[in-house]
Amino acid sequence: QVQLVESGGGLVQAGDSLRLSCTASGRTFSNYAVAWFRQAPGKEREFLCAVSWSGGHTYDADSVKGRFTISRDNAENTAYLQMNSLKPEDTAIYYCAADEAYAVVVTTMATYWGQGTQVTVSS
Repeated sequence: QVQLVESGGGLVQAGDSLRLSCTASGRTFSNYAVAWFRQAPGKEREFLCAVSWSGGHTYDADSVKGRFTISRDNAENTAYLQMNSLKPEDTAIYYCAADEAYAVVVTTMATYWGQGTQVTVSS
């Protein structure tokens, strides 16, 4: 089992930056690829970014490319999502996910999920 806990969400203004953290416990963190998703009210959960086990490869959704950056620190058992130039439409609950398979972690079929952290962007 892997337990994931997101943190760093909050209320910000449009144009601000925010960094979310996803801290893992349980099994060896470096054995898992990690992804970030978000879900706005009334919408489906949306994939944002993924990072490979070592952090050497990342993959970003077109909707956030150039604004959001994923990274990880395996020594700290933590993955991050740096969000810049935030917009009101970025308002959502943000989730991190982990899976041994990189091809799976970019989907909602990922094995492990955190409880989410709320990000609200005011105009």
